[in-house]
Parts: sequence; structure tokens; C-alpha cells
Amino acid sequence: MSEAGGEARTRIGARLRRAREARGLTTLQAAEKLRVDPRILESLEAENFATLGAAVYVRGHLRRYADLIGENPGELQGLYSAATPAPDLTRIPHQLPPGRSSRLMALVLALLVGVAVAGVVWWLLTLPAAKPQPVSAEQPASSATPPGSASTVRLMSAVADAQSRAAGSPGGEAQLALRFSELSWVAVYDASGRRLMEGFNAPDSARTLTGAPPLKVVLGNASGVAVHLNGQKVALEGLVHRDGTARFLLDRSGHAAPVPPRSAPGG
Repeated sequence: MSEAGGEARTRIGARLRRAREARGLTTLQAAEKLRVDPRILESLEAENFATLGAAVYVRGHLRRYADLIGENPGELQGLYSAATPAPDLTRIPHQLPPGRSSRLMALVLALLVGVAVAGVVWWLLTLPAAKPQPVSAEQPASSATPPGSASTVRLMSAVADAQSRAAGSPGGEAQLALRFSELSWVAVYDASGRRLMEGFNAPDSARTLTGAPPLKVVLGNASGVAVHLNGQKVALEGLVHRDGTARFLLDRSGHAAPVPPRSAPGG
């Protein structure tokens, strides 16, 4: 089984490398097209799958890379499954029965509890007796509180807090919800250019972000992502490129527009 797995791994790396070179691409150029770190493609070609994390991420990288360079994703997925060993359940450690150390630990714990209880009892017995204070039958006129004044003060304070919060954030923020049916790389930036998230997301997962619009959204696998802004679904028709990626701006109303191209230097 180990020799067969080693041959499968070698075939995976060699096939990826040959297909990439046949397309005339370097690993850096291929990584730019896929919008991933070049080290991910280098690890795939070197069959160093352990550095890529869980198997779901390895399979996602294999599929996208194979699609880019014209390889067969199904065959590569099958080779990866054959090369991945099943976990050895016989190596799971078993809990050792409690011995002398556990009994000693229980004795020490009981001793500490006894000391703590004794300290609390001693503290209660040494507390000075509280002296009764005379109660005045008359109250100063200035301390009288008109009925309803406390609720009025609380209401005015709440109104002031709401006004201050509204003044502090004139533009407000929008809530962006992303649901993933397939593995997809996503990056999101708010109106100030602050990055809200970036990275891969597993299938059947979801992310919710809050930021000041317009939000800049970049999807590596747009067909596997459902986008909602403030509870309303965002239509991506006409925004997805041939390679499956999408780059767009979302305004407060949920309208999506393509990201303007960067102007050339001196243009």
C-alpha cells in the first residue's frame, strides 16, 4: 500500500508540473491567475499535502489548479484519495486507571477545602457587631424626589445616548452575509480600505461581516458563494469572469458594480 501511495503522489506532482509547463506558465503566474499564494502550488507539485491543512482544502486546490492547466480533476482527486492513508485507530491512547497519585491529589484537595472553610468561619466570628443607627423621623425637604422623576431622567439619558451614537456614525454600517456551497477564496474591504476578511472558506460554511459601504468584494469561486447585504440577495449576473472570479463594489442599497480598473502610470 505504501509503494502504491508513493507512486500516486509522484504521478500527481509530475502531472501538475508537466501540464503547467505545457501551458508556458511559471508557478508565480499560475498563482496570480488563481489568486493564491505560490507556495500552495509548489506544495501540490511537491506532493507536500500536509502543509495545506485538511483534506477538503487539498481537494479544492487540486480541482482549481487542474482546471487552470487543463488536467483532469477527477483523476487527480482519485490519486489523492489512494495516496492518503486511513487513520490508525489502534494508536489511540487509552486512559490509565487512577493510581496512588490520584488519591494523593484528592487528599490535598480535601485539605485545601478544609483550610478555606476554617478561614471563612474565623472571619465571620471576628467581625465587629454592627451598631444600630437612629432613624430620623423627618426628612429634609431638598431630598424629596417627585414621583416619576427617576423614569424621566432615565428616558432623557437614553435619548441623549441614541443621539450621540447617531452623530458618531453618520454613514452607518452594512451587514454582509456570505454562504459557501463550494470551497472559495474571499477578500472583503470597507470604504476606508480596511480589510475585513481574506482567505479560503470551506463548503457548507457561512460568514457575516459588518463594515462601512461601499464594500469591495473579491470572490475566487463566485459560483459557490451566495451574497446578501442587509438581508437582501445580491445579484452577480454580469460580474463573474470566465475564470470564475468576481470583483465588485457593494453600495448601501445592495447594488453591485464592477471594480474600476486601475489607471496605468502616467495615464
